[in-house]
Amino acid sequence: QVRLVESGGGLVQAGGSLRLSCAASGRSFSNNAMGWFRQAPGKEREFVASISASGTNTRYADSVKGRFTISRDDSKNTVYLQMNSLQLEDTAVYYCAARWYSTTAVYEGNYAYWGQGTQVTVSS
Repeated sequence: QVRLVESGGGLVQAGGSLRLSCAASGRSFSNNAMGWFRQAPGKEREFVASISASGTNTRYADSVKGRFTISRDDSKNTVYLQMNSLQLEDTAVYYCAARWYSTTAVYEGNYAYWGQGTQVTVSS
């Protein structure tokens, strides 16, 4: 059974940092692009970042560019999202997702597997 399990969420003050992890099990995702999405209360889920299977290509939402970094460690079948300079508007449930393909993508429909999400709350 394929599973994606996010961890690392929590409560942090504005300006602080968190690192989210997404551990995959059930199969290797070394040939698959991975992504992070988030959903704030009352809003639709939105793209945050994506990384190609090779790890050489990344894409970010404009709102997080320069503050967030996506990376992967295929030896651990894990994807990370380093979040720095967190802002109140970063408060959301963060979801990890995996594609069937190796290239990055920004649309939800391009992802086949999803985790359950981890809550990130940024306080003032």
